[in-house]
Amino acid sequence: MLERRYRVLVISSHPVQYHVPILRRMAVRPDLELHVAFCTLRGAEEAHDPEFGATVKWDIPLLDGYSWTHVPNRGSGDETFFGLWNPGIWKMIREGHFDAVICYTGYLRATFWIAYLAAKISGTAFLFGTDAATLAPRDGRLWKARVKKWAWPLLFRLADQILVPSAASVDMMRSMGLRDERISLTPFAVDNDWWTAQAATVDRAAVRSSWGASPDDAVILFCAKFQPWKRPLDLLRAFAKASIPKTLLVFAGEGPLRPSLELEATALGVAGRVRILGFLNHSQLPAAYTAADLLVLPSSYDACPVVVCEAMLCGCPVALSDQIRGRFDLVRPGVTGEIFPCGDTDRLAEVLRKLLQERTGLRAMSENARARMTTWSPRENIEGTLDAVRRAVARVEGRSAKGNARSQPQTRVPEPSHKVKTKIAR
Repeated sequence: MLERRYRVLVISSHPVQYHVPILRRMAVRPDLELHVAFCTLRGAEEAHDPEFGATVKWDIPLLDGYSWTHVPNRGSGDETFFGLWNPGIWKMIREGHFDAVICYTGYLRATFWIAYLAAKISGTAFLFGTDAATLAPRDGRLWKARVKKWAWPLLFRLADQILVPSAASVDMMRSMGLRDERISLTPFAVDNDWWTAQAATVDRAAVRSSWGASPDDAVILFCAKFQPWKRPLDLLRAFAKASIPKTLLVFAGEGPLRPSLELEATALGVAGRVRILGFLNHSQLPAAYTAADLLVLPSSYDACPVVVCEAMLCGCPVALSDQIRGRFDLVRPGVTGEIFPCGDTDRLAEVLRKLLQERTGLRAMSENARARMTTWSPRENIEGTLDAVRRAVARVEGRSAKGNARSQPQTRVPEPSHKVKTKIAR
């Protein structure tokens, strides 16, 4: 017998290719009645991605296997407060009789606050969080960090349960004075089964040959948007400094820094050993990870990049900038990869030499990477999320019970008057 079946609404800005498989698994849980509200259908439908600088439609099914509704966006669609303005969310929550609402839109969108107010008025548990592991903003402006230090403890106390994807995020919440019982770790995972199965079908030699790599060459992979905070030029410069024979550097992605990469590769004299593949769709990524020997992410800001999970499931170790704290759960120096100081191209060059000149350790890291992912999967994410829902609902119901008790009129038993004599039966 089920103790309880929870009715849960998930609000998402758009169908996210690595989150949809988790939604499908949640949809078949007997202890959960799930419905998803999408604020846009970007990704499932063709749309311009400003960070890629390209039109993107993911080449895998994103809208089947679970119950969902598209709530029309009356906002501008851009990255502003009124970019997401979905007034239909209000009626959905007020009339939906949900036990809990999980909101993934981010608090800097108007739709978040529509959902929050509707949930609070309805007596519905409201869960949200962040993937950040630091107060430092992406653009490095100090005033934003100061504002967050003051505002975020107040903001996250609005949540009936706070959802975070990494141990580093848990530590950040604790540092702001938030209590452990209000924080739920929901590991930021991908569809492990799909990635493992796809990697097993890849013809590694053929993919590497298409890049111009021989069987003896080492291949370094960068897989991200070509944006300044991703720092792809750091990797290019470190690759040139390392000067490792029989090594190829492959960039998978697109963005405004592509012309700079091409020009600097030529200036550094390494253009013949650099490949820029452009944007790779979802189904193309397993081949890239499986064919590579090392994934490198030099970002100065990258809260919890999903490519780390994807690469490790394909047996590709990862070298991370020390600013990507959200993935320290997975990347352990000398075991599943390495960590280097952000912006230090000399140290990154040393890491490349250390890992690629002698390949025995790298092969062991490949196996360790796959093994680490066995306990960082949709299973852990879903269990963490459902535990968070239970805690949040219990907290809201507890507050409601206390409120009802206080609102009940108290019957006062009158004290006997001094003139009243009590008779005692003998």
